[in-house]
Amino acid sequence: MSEATTRALVPDGSIHRTSRSARPPRVAVAVYAADPVLRAGVVQQLRQRPETELVDDADAEQAQVSLVVVDALDDDVAALLNRLRYNNATRTGLVIGTLGAGGLQRVIECGVSAVLRRSEADQDQLVRLVTATANGEGVLPGDLLGELLSHVGSLQRAALDPGAVSLSTLTAREAEMLRLVSEGLDTAEIARKTSYSERTVKNVLHEITTRLQLHNRAHAVGYALRNGLI
Repeated sequence: MSEATTRALVPDGSIHRTSRSARPPRVAVAVYAADPVLRAGVVQQLRQRPETELVDDADAEQAQVSLVVVDALDDDVAALLNRLRYNNATRTGLVIGTLGAGGLQRVIECGVSAVLRRSEADQDQLVRLVTATANGEGVLPGDLLGELLSHVGSLQRAALDPGAVSLSTLTAREAEMLRLVSEGLDTAEIARKTSYSERTVKNVLHEITTRLQLHNRAHAVGYALRNGLI
């Protein structure tokens, strides 16, 4: 991660004190964003709501919710999510501009179960995301939830019939990358669409060909098509 990016991915430095009243305690939130415009917009939205309290740098590691706001998922963002994952004091929510089909698996691997697209991130939805994250609840856009349920279903079918050829022969990430190869995309284009690095794309495709004892990407695509894997 570059020095500039490291400096940018820090929580907003403002804090609101709760007043002595009967209303429920506020959720302490640390906002992380590389883009200062994105951060300012989210901070302004949350600052207006009594349900949330923005924490400063010194308290960021103790925030109930770490809200990461980004345009897309890349290696720097994944590194931040993984770092937050191992902080037992906080739970992580993600507000993202675009999330490729293969990106959901990566997000879940980073310990994030609450995701909101930026296009849907109005004030009410942001507060809902923060509250759900604090309560340990999962939040996913409908299409991503459908993808997740489909993947879980394929795993369940594989458990019932381990000898059957099914999507479980490939992970969701592997199947998606092979689909993109079949559409004629090269490594760089697949990396952009799936939000992985080019190195990761090459490693995943190499793993497929090695594990299935195939010759190359074209052979892997043909194998997957013949067996209904993509």
